[in-house]
Amino acid sequence: MTSWSCLQDVLKGRAESGSVKCYPLGAVTKPLTITYKDLLFEAQHNSTLILNLPGFKEKQPVLLYFTTHLDNIVWFWSLLFAGGLPVILSQNHVSADQIKGLASLLRNPICLTTSDLTNVFCDDHGLHIHTTEDIQKNVVPLSTPSLQVQSRGGSDIATLMLTSGSTGNSKAVSLSHSQILAAVAGKSAVRPIQPGNYPFLNWIGLDHVAGLIEIHIQALWLGIDQIHVHAADVVSSPTIFLSLLHRHKVSRTFAPNFFLAKLVSAVQSNEGLTDADHQTWDLSNLSILASGGEENSVDTSIAASSMLYNYKAPKNVITPGFGMTETCAGSIFNLECPDYDIRRGAVVSPLGICMNGIEMRITIPGEGIQVAAPNEVGNLEVRGNVVFKSYYGDAHATADAFTLDGWFRTGDQAMIDEQGCLCLAGRVKDVVNINGVKFSLANIQIALDRLLFQRTTRLVAFASRIGHTEQLTVVYIAKDGEDILELEDLATQTCHLQVGASPLIFSLRRESIPLLPTSSLGKISRAKMRTLYESGALSKDIEFHLNQVRQLRKQARERDDREANDAETLIIGILSGLQRAGSDTIGIDTSIFELGFSSIDIIRLKLQIDRQLGTSIPVTTLMRHPTPSSLAKALSFKQDGSSSSSRTGSNYDPVVVFNASGSKTPLWLVHPGIGEVLVFVGLAQHLASDDRPVYALRARGFEPGHERFKSIDEAVDIYIAAIRQRQPQGPYAIAGYSYGTMLAFEITKKLEGVDGPGTVQFLGSLNLPPHIKTRMRQLTWNNCLLHLAYFLGLTTEENAEQIEESDFQNLDREKALAYILDLADRDRMEELGLNEPGLIRWTDVAYDLPRIATDYEPQGNVAVLDIFHAIPLKAAAPNREEWVNIHLSEWRRFCRSTPRFHEVGGAHYTMIGPDHVARFSATLLSALNARGI
Repeated sequence: MTSWSCLQDVLKGRAESGSVKCYPLGAVTKPLTITYKDLLFEAQHNSTLILNLPGFKEKQPVLLYFTTHLDNIVWFWSLLFAGGLPVILSQNHVSADQIKGLASLLRNPICLTTSDLTNVFCDDHGLHIHTTEDIQKNVVPLSTPSLQVQSRGGSDIATLMLTSGSTGNSKAVSLSHSQILAAVAGKSAVRPIQPGNYPFLNWIGLDHVAGLIEIHIQALWLGIDQIHVHAADVVSSPTIFLSLLHRHKVSRTFAPNFFLAKLVSAVQSNEGLTDADHQTWDLSNLSILASGGEENSVDTSIAASSMLYNYKAPKNVITPGFGMTETCAGSIFNLECPDYDIRRGAVVSPLGICMNGIEMRITIPGEGIQVAAPNEVGNLEVRGNVVFKSYYGDAHATADAFTLDGWFRTGDQAMIDEQGCLCLAGRVKDVVNINGVKFSLANIQIALDRLLFQRTTRLVAFASRIGHTEQLTVVYIAKDGEDILELEDLATQTCHLQVGASPLIFSLRRESIPLLPTSSLGKISRAKMRTLYESGALSKDIEFHLNQVRQLRKQARERDDREANDAETLIIGILSGLQRAGSDTIGIDTSIFELGFSSIDIIRLKLQIDRQLGTSIPVTTLMRHPTPSSLAKALSFKQDGSSSSSRTGSNYDPVVVFNASGSKTPLWLVHPGIGEVLVFVGLAQHLASDDRPVYALRARGFEPGHERFKSIDEAVDIYIAAIRQRQPQGPYAIAGYSYGTMLAFEITKKLEGVDGPGTVQFLGSLNLPPHIKTRMRQLTWNNCLLHLAYFLGLTTEENAEQIEESDFQNLDREKALAYILDLADRDRMEELGLNEPGLIRWTDVAYDLPRIATDYEPQGNVAVLDIFHAIPLKAAAPNREEWVNIHLSEWRRFCRSTPRFHEVGGAHYTMIGPDHVARFSATLLSALNARGI
């Protein structure tokens, strides 16, 4: 194998060793078979025809457009032996715009196709089209073998592969002989197949690099059989895939996340299955099921791995990986899925480590080349023998694709953990911008799939533009019999948890389903969906869907003749007051999301319910029970209309529950210097989809009769007792915001002192250095009042800065309080249920907390520490660089391992505010996952 210098040598060398079996579309019972020996013969014969084809030139691109795998394979090799550059097209590439773009890029190339497909090309396509029927009938073959092109290899281009063209015309990736040979050598060594030479199975188009190189050429290189089936057959009936794996004793295949989820759903629902299927399937020969092309949900990986294991496949057979057309498909592989994913507490499967022939790095944007630290998110770049060198005919795109020192910019945001494992954070451009905050569409898609996959046949979330702003848009096709209203509410609820805003949601009419822009992998292009939407191509679908939803909601209200009970009436009254609408427009089953509630509206609703019912409910309860009917049940109302969850007695409990359920390690958030935990509401909303309990610790002294803390030790002991009551044993995850960092540090030391090192596996510092006593001594009662007013939204940041620079500090307490109350937004005071005594009590808490730390000196150390740094207060440091390098870096003296630093957006008071909480929550989740909890 080492002597092979070109792809033609591979086919010659393996001519006696295997075959290609191709199932016709719609017929997965008996395949058409061609041996490698016959393939070589046909390719060499056809090459003599091609050499006599008018306009053919060696080393020039030739387009191939066929609808069968066998035609693509035969004519791909025929072109290689003729010295041409084969370019395999998919159905997505033959639109008028794409063809015109390719005609321009490739300089009016020849296109080989069959006679029945010529009508798909537009009139002014700019191609020289020849049908294979005419070639084989009318072209005279070369009679002298010596005139055939000699095999070339090495750095010469072997083939051009087209990118998806999701954001414009496709680019043509030049793949050389040596690159492809290095790639299949690297792939085959990742997880060698079992003895017995069992075949590979491919069900995606050969226009896709995974189908052509990862399956077809690699199987040929190894000298084993290969099976090809059409995507339409396995996607429409996923269990056929399992039958084929069993029938042919397949050793290697490929399946992206969406198909794995469909497969699990089909098996669980016995879709088209008999008991005999379950009993006879034997997948013990399956060595690797590569998965890529989109993010792999860990939940899906776990379910699919378990299902395949039931049919005797290895536990870690699913192999998520990273690859691009530019890297000859998969080149970085996770060989420990799902075990590694579970240990890391990941939501999306990590992508593993590099195979031979490629290396990776993460760089931080800025001047020069700055390589990221472990677990630090940056730009993913790769280089090596399996990485391409240029885009054909596009020097500008090529130059933009590579760094000055020769690394390929993949366009992905990622990090490499301390084990050297790649973890993607998303595509740089794959985001939606909601009110100035960027959210990952991949994360939104996973959250929607997790909830709705089994109830829809297709679902895609993408960004679209209305006027000058972006919105989140969700399009789906519901399975027969599904409740559209319920789907709509669940999707809206999920999107609110992800981005804090309602999406545009609509279903497709049957006649619009063919418009779905799917890739060879079956993945729907978000960019092309955006183009369809913004061009108006889906306007009839939107109108039809909205009319259908309105009619269904009207029918639902007419069917429900039950009068609202007292509890539901009370909630309806609160909702109508917040919406300034009549209560007759809101029913017991009207969702707060249907009313267009924002995150701020939900917080206002929580405060109103708390005040009127004397209870304290988690914000996530409102999110999961968005109707008056479901919320009344969730609050366990008694017959007299009061809530059984109302606070009784005057016992102080520091724990505020944001999310009580979840299988992951609970996260404990410690309050900042103002003592309250309302600042964590937005963060908790963004963490709601992480399957993790989230609690916060609230200071003592807010309620009448509750004494404020007298010492740090007292606060720490009370907090530890409260933590132990809900989570008796570690591992623990704790994070403190500002002042709360100091308390979290002390809590961690005591927990480790009792339970031993490592009991706290995550300790987060939100923008606080270890040495704080100087700053604590600077804070006066007036300072605390002013900071509190800004935090509560009683005044603006600009006003707060102006006041702080005035003589406000010199006023006595009564005058300072009067000044703030006179300045405060009265409507905001009313929304918060805040009066003068309440504001005084809150300020006293905010003042006493720093007072007990005026002599604080950090001592001892902890096992781990993650530091999240934002723009510092002006009084603390003049810039972020000094803040990190001089002040925050001091934490190294108090941690037994090297602290991890995470840059986040915003400033000290705004880092988890509405404009920055999305980025912060993503960074926090990555840090938690990196610690394995």
